[in-house]
Amino acid sequence: MTTRFTKDHEYIRMEGEIGVVGISTYAQEQLGDIVFVELPSVGQTFAKGDEAAVVESVKAASEIYAPVSGTVTEVNEALAGEPGLVNTAPGAEGWMFKIRPSDPSELEGLMDEAAYGALIG
Repeated sequence: MTTRFTKDHEYIRMEGEIGVVGISTYAQEQLGDIVFVELPSVGQTFAKGDEAAVVESVKAASEIYAPVSGTVTEVNEALAGEPGLVNTAPGAEGWMFKIRPSDPSELEGLMDEAAYGALIG
């Protein structure tokens, strides 16, 4: 189960044919306490780089971009009542949405953990 990252600090973790999308630990640390998350709708389609969600923190609002082109298959409903999950478990319970990539080769253009670590280093 490989996790890939964008330069905008989103991650996508493939679980079979579905990618789980959220923001990195680094991103949530930069944002501070998350107070609201606006999620896409199930069935919505995005091109790679499209704005797919918004997180609002005590510091700022930040757009979340689709790391790959595809269709949203599920959203994390728990974030509506508990947006702080993005802070406490960004890679686990704090995921934002799941997407079925329409072009899986786009994953190859994303950073692996080592490259992302060098970016934020």
